[in-house]
Formats: sequence, structure tokens, C-alpha cells
Amino acid sequence: MAVLELRFLLVLFLTSIMGAAQYMMQDAALMNYIDRRLLSLENRLEKCNQDILDYVEEFRDFSKMVLSRLAGLNNFKAEVKSEVEHLLTRIERAQRDIDYFGSVTDSNTCIELHEDLVKQQLFEEAEEKKKLKLMLNASCDHMLAGIKSLKVVKKTGDKHGSWMKDPGKKHTKIYLLNGSVNNVILEFPNIMTFTESNHTLKARRVTLPFPWEGTGHIIYQGFLFYHRYGSLNEIIKFNIQKRNITDQMLLPGAGKIPAYQLSPSTKIDLAIDEQGLWAIHAEPDTGGNIVVTKINHITMAVEHTWDTTCSSKNAEAAFMVCNTLYVVYNLPSGGTSRVQCVYDVLDTLNTYEIPVLHFPKRQGSHSTIHYNPKEKQLFAWGDGSQIIYKLHTKQKV
Repeated sequence: MAVLELRFLLVLFLTSIMGAAQYMMQDAALMNYIDRRLLSLENRLEKCNQDILDYVEEFRDFSKMVLSRLAGLNNFKAEVKSEVEHLLTRIERAQRDIDYFGSVTDSNTCIELHEDLVKQQLFEEAEEKKKLKLMLNASCDHMLAGIKSLKVVKKTGDKHGSWMKDPGKKHTKIYLLNGSVNNVILEFPNIMTFTESNHTLKARRVTLPFPWEGTGHIIYQGFLFYHRYGSLNEIIKFNIQKRNITDQMLLPGAGKIPAYQLSPSTKIDLAIDEQGLWAIHAEPDTGGNIVVTKINHITMAVEHTWDTTCSSKNAEAAFMVCNTLYVVYNLPSGGTSRVQCVYDVLDTLNTYEIPVLHFPKRQGSHSTIHYNPKEKQLFAWGDGSQIIYKLHTKQKV
């Protein structure tokens, strides 16, 4: 009897041990399954993270490529627009010639201009001159008679650059634009601060969104007008205080060749006189002669263009005074600068009788010469020196 009970207890014990072992094996299998699933999920998450990084990198490369292409398209668009405007101007000129020749009567190979046509042309020319005199204040009646003296204010910066005051403002600020390609303007509170040895520490730095090209920029009524670097003929109007671009334009025909042979970095030279904003450049179609364009500084629209008789060969700079262009010439190796060609857009001067005007007491070259109509002085940049020339003027005769 005792033996039977012992066997019964042994069976129960073995059964319980086997059941516990079975449960342990099931738990181990479950843990193994969970571990494999977690490992699979971790691998998938890792792959997902890597795919995201790859996609982000690919998107960055694609964005850079798209932005580069868009920048190229903008430049190409500006050049195409300029070419189209220039072509339209030439077509208009050709159409005027065609209309003129079409009105001529051919009789036995003897061409005679109709008397009414001559009268009409003379009338239109007179009306055009009246409009120009209204647009350009005819009371501006003085002309340059001589360059009296010079003052070297400071010697700082590169060989090429530009410095100026704003003739449209009452303040005494001085602006320095160093180099033929740059995007930083230095603004000084006055000329005394500018002449100090540590002047750059006291200057307000204004960074442009796009760099300039050449040295032909100008500041007028709180705005910087400059030729945008890398463009054929885009002129930008930049608000110096607000530090933003307010307008821009394309100057037809400009940008293909330098405005002056001896200043090859300057394709468009902007100028200010008593009448406002002008652009000076040269065109291959004019045989390299200089072209003058009057620009409305508010609307950035072309008001009128004149093809001058002044050559860009051996020219180093030019400036406008009272509706008149004065072109400065020199030797390629540098020498005495001289005004040797004068062009009055209103044709009120006998420019052929104006003597050659020499710049005093200086041998070298200029990269920039700007007229300040408020102070009746020239602000020039010569071989890294900032120079002021005082002028002698007289009444137009």
C-alpha cells in the first residue's frame, strides 16, 4: 500500500516538472520570437532613417542644381530681353529710314525731296528739341571752363574704386566703394572721419545682395545705382538705409564693350548732374563712340538717348555737367589727363571751339571721375588715391 502511494506521488511530481518545463520552453520560444521581431523592426527603422538621409541629401543636390539653373536662366532672360530691346530700337530706326525713302519721288533717276516732307521733318526736329529743353532744364546755362586745383584727400583701397557724396541729400556723409567687383559700401559720417588713419573702424558697412561691376556707380537721393556684376546691362537701384533693392532696369545697347578703353572693367558709367541721372556707355554699332542716355531716377525708365561724336579709344573716364558730356583721355601708360571731347545734348555749345582742358599737377590715371552738382566739384579715384578737383565754370555762349 505504501509502495502504491509512493508511485502515485512520484507520477504527480514528474508530471508537474514536465509541465513546468513545457511552460519554460514556450516562454523561451516567445522571448526568441519577440527578440527576432524587435530586431526586424530595428533593422527596418535603421533602413528608414538611412533612406530619409539619402532622400534629404538627394533633395539638397537637386535644389542646388535647380537654383543654379534658375540663376542661369535669369541671366539669359536679361540678356535676351536686352537683345530684343536693342533689335526693336534698330528696327524702329530702319523703319524711319524706310518711311523717309518711301516718301521720296523718283523721276528719271533724279531724286527730289518733296517740299512738304522737308517742312515736316524740320517741324518734327524743332518739336523734339522743344521737348528735350522742357525735359532738361534749359536754365542750366553754365559750362566747364577749367580745372583749377586738386586736393588728395586720402590714399586707401585698391587701384580701382569710387568715392562720393550724395548730392541729393543735405548730410555730409562720404561713401567708399573699393574695387571693381565688390558688394560692401563703407559709409562715413563726414570727410574728417574718412581721413582718419583708423577710418574703417568708424565706418558703417552696407552689404549689397549682388556685387557691382566696374566703378561707374553713383549715389543719389539715398539710393545707390550700379551695374550688377555678371549681367550684360542690368542697373540696380538700391535703398542704402533700408538695405533693399527697390527697382532695376536693362539699358539697351550697353554692356558689350567697355565705356572707356583705358578703364576696361567699367561697361556702364552712371553720372549725376543738375538734371539727375545719366548713363554713359559705348556701343559697337556706333564704331566705339560713346552713347549718353538720360534715365528717370524715380521710374528707372529711359527718357532719351544720344549717339555722341566722342570716341571711347584712349578714354579713361567721363562726367556730365549741365547737360554736357566731358570725356577724359590719357595715355595707356598713364600721363596727364585731359578733357578733349565735349558733347552738349541740347546742341547749345559750339564744342569744336572749346579748348583742351588739362587736369593740374598730376601724372597718372583715373578709374572714376564723378561730378557733384551741389558742390561743383569732381570726386575722382586715381591709382588708389581719393581726389577732389575744383572747377572753373562760365556762362554758355
